[in-house]
Amino acid sequence: MSGRAPGASLKKRSSPHVSYEPEFDESEPLSAEVAASSDDGDAPVSFGRWLGELVLMVVLAFVLAAGIRTFVVQPYVIPSGSMEPTIEIEDRVLANKFIYRFGDPEPGDVVVLDDPTGTVPTLIKRVVATGGQTVDLRDGLVVVDGVTLDEPYTHGLPSEPMSQAVTFPYQIPADSVWLMGDNRANSADSRVFGAVPLSEIRGQAFVTFWPFDRFGSL
Repeated sequence: MSGRAPGASLKKRSSPHVSYEPEFDESEPLSAEVAASSDDGDAPVSFGRWLGELVLMVVLAFVLAAGIRTFVVQPYVIPSGSMEPTIEIEDRVLANKFIYRFGDPEPGDVVVLDDPTGTVPTLIKRVVATGGQTVDLRDGLVVVDGVTLDEPYTHGLPSEPMSQAVTFPYQIPADSVWLMGDNRANSADSRVFGAVPLSEIRGQAFVTFWPFDRFGSL
């Protein structure tokens, strides 16, 4: 068994010393190039540049909104009760403005059009018949090509002639549509101004979005 002699002193084991030398003297100021590079990310944006970017964003937003309204979708406020109860006065609807670039309106579509009488800028009506068909009104019912239409959206209101200028039976010209409001007792429609050229149709109304409790497809 090994042991230490009495009185022998213990020697501490010295640990190796590792020296550290900084890449530059921290006591000296940074060089101009290093200081400049460290401040680049915090450089303030000039007021002129900020204003220019703001104006550009506003212009782009305006152009985008105008393009959407002109070619894609446009909101409309309903000015009259001619489509009640399907669409009420002051309802807001959205109209698809590009759908008829790929096809013609069909019976049942609710469309937005320029007012042929010029009384208001825009009307909204339902397509009842299309070019080449014959429309007649018999005993308060609409008859197209000899077939009486089933029109639940009129809620039983009779469809009667409204003007001596439009007589029945009525032959719809090509590239035109026959339009009527769902509120047959209170709608100035094709019974007043005749068939409407397709060129006057601005889009298909597809949803009521306001008021929210009336939200729904058309």
